[in-house]
Amino acid sequence: WGGGRHWEFLLRWLGVDEHGVWGAGEVGTRLWRPGAGFESPIGWVTLFPHDRPWAASFYGSAHLQVDTYVDMTTVPEWSGASVSMVDLDLDVVLMRDGSLGVDDVDEFEEHRVRLGYPDEVVDLARRTADEVVAAIWDGTEPFGAAREAWLGHLGR
Repeated sequence: WGGGRHWEFLLRWLGVDEHGVWGAGEVGTRLWRPGAGFESPIGWVTLFPHDRPWAASFYGSAHLQVDTYVDMTTVPEWSGASVSMVDLDLDVVLMRDGSLGVDDVDEFEEHRVRLGYPDEVVDLARRTADEVVAAIWDGTEPFGAAREAWLGHLGR
């Protein structure tokens, strides 16, 4: 919606499991979007689920504050080795101190109106954010131990 590009970056392919496709962003990975760019000071792994409308990044102990960051998106679509999705603004964030919440609600509401998100997309994003919060809270996979093995690939 709106036709704008958002964050782009290259990940190292880690593998596939029942939860989806896993990739590693190493220290120094360049992330860019129109008008901005930076090199990541930390490593992370991202999970692109097979059929769920989100993408989850796990930071392990390298990040001082954020443990898990989940973008509500359209279902990830693959074209060869490239994946794309539409970021729907809502983010579920688990902090290292154990606090858990939904971020960017104000941005979601603004873009919902300005960019004309269809009602079914609005409902999907809100419902999915609620489901992800519950899954993280309960430790439901892939938000439990599954991520640890993939985090172990960082720096290899």
